[in-house]
Amino acid sequence: MYTALRATSQTLAVAIRQRLEVDPTLAPLFDPQSGGTMVVSFNTPQEMTQNTMQGVSIWLYRIVRDEQRLNAPPERVSPNQMRYPPLPLRLHYLVTPVIDRNGNRSGPEIEQTVLGKVLQIFHDHPRLRGTDLQDDFSGTTVELHVRLEPLTLEEITRVWEALERSYQLSVSYEVSVVNIESALEPDSVSPVQVALPEYGVIVSSASA
Repeated sequence: MYTALRATSQTLAVAIRQRLEVDPTLAPLFDPQSGGTMVVSFNTPQEMTQNTMQGVSIWLYRIVRDEQRLNAPPERVSPNQMRYPPLPLRLHYLVTPVIDRNGNRSGPEIEQTVLGKVLQIFHDHPRLRGTDLQDDFSGTTVELHVRLEPLTLEEITRVWEALERSYQLSVSYEVSVVNIESALEPDSVSPVQVALPEYGVIVSSASA
């Protein structure tokens, strides 16, 4: 499905938001029932600040092909049809707590608390599947793997330079593998008539 990027972002956002809303310390900030106004947003930290939004930014900033799965063979979907393999991707998200520090001396403490909770969430739940899945992934067998990604100082500097703002406390997560399914119709092929197993003897070099 070509909506896999959106579905991945929705799945991450819901996983974070649900756990922030039930955390005793953070519920007053994120749970609307407790008066919380902070949100989990796909916007960049800069966009959230410009729109006077506070909470967590999960910004999809990089998409790369998964080289290990690029050569996957076509999938036989019926006895006489083969489906073109999907495009396998690894998605990179910058996760940033966005807190208004103006007149709020607790701003840095809140940032660290929120980011600590996000780190705990994906440490405890590095795989998202089943009922975790949202949007077009809901009800599928998709399994997303979330990995904390170490960035060098040069890499993280380039990201924040692209945002044209000073560095903020943040972490990067890699999510894999996300497949963009092909829109091509399956190819017609000859069905398998007979499968003939072959046998051989493995001889070690020591006995040769």
